[in-house]
Amino acid sequence: MNPFKRIAIAVLSAFGLAVHAQTESPQKSGADVMRELRLRALSAPAEHFGISPSRDFPRTYAVLIDFPINDQTATIVSFSDGSSSLYTTSTFGIIGGGAHEKVKLASQRLIVAADEFFERAEPTEEYPYPGKGKVCFYLVTFQGVRVLETALSDIESAQSELSSLFWAGQEVLTQLRLSTEKR
Repeated sequence: MNPFKRIAIAVLSAFGLAVHAQTESPQKSGADVMRELRLRALSAPAEHFGISPSRDFPRTYAVLIDFPINDQTATIVSFSDGSSSLYTTSTFGIIGGGAHEKVKLASQRLIVAADEFFERAEPTEEYPYPGKGKVCFYLVTFQGVRVLETALSDIESAQSELSSLFWAGQEVLTQLRLSTEKR
C-alpha cells in the first residue's frame, strides 16, 4: 500500500469516515482515493454518516461544491454535523476539519445557505465533475441529491445568484486551511 493511501486511511478512520482497506488495485492513487471519497459523500445514505433530519437541517444535510483550479477540480464537502473536507482530482486533500469549531460553524452556515436553493436545484442521480469554467453545487438531501451549476466567471463577477453560496463554501475552505496551519 502506498504511503499516501496508508495516511489517508488512518486519517479517515480517526475522523469516523470509512475507506475500504482492501481495494481493487494495490496501485490506487491518492487522486483515486479523493474521487472515491467524493462519490461516497454524494451517494451514501445519511445514516452512513450518523446524520438524521433535525430542526436546523430538515432537508439538506451535506453540500459539495466542485470548482476548477487550473486543470484540476477541487471539491469542498460539508456535512450538517460540521464535518468538512477538501478533495481534489490531484493527490491533495484536507480531511476531517469538523473537529475545529470555526470549520464546523462555517460548514453549517454553508448548508443552511444551500438549502435556500433547494427548490431551484434539479434532482440528479449522476455526479459528474463540472465542465471547463463551471461550478457545481450538489445539495445532498434526505430525499436524494440535487444539483445547481453556473459559470465561475459569473460567480467572480457577482452575476450569478449562486455567488453567495460559492463564497460561503470558500469560507469553509479558509477555515479548513487555517485549522491545518495551526497544527
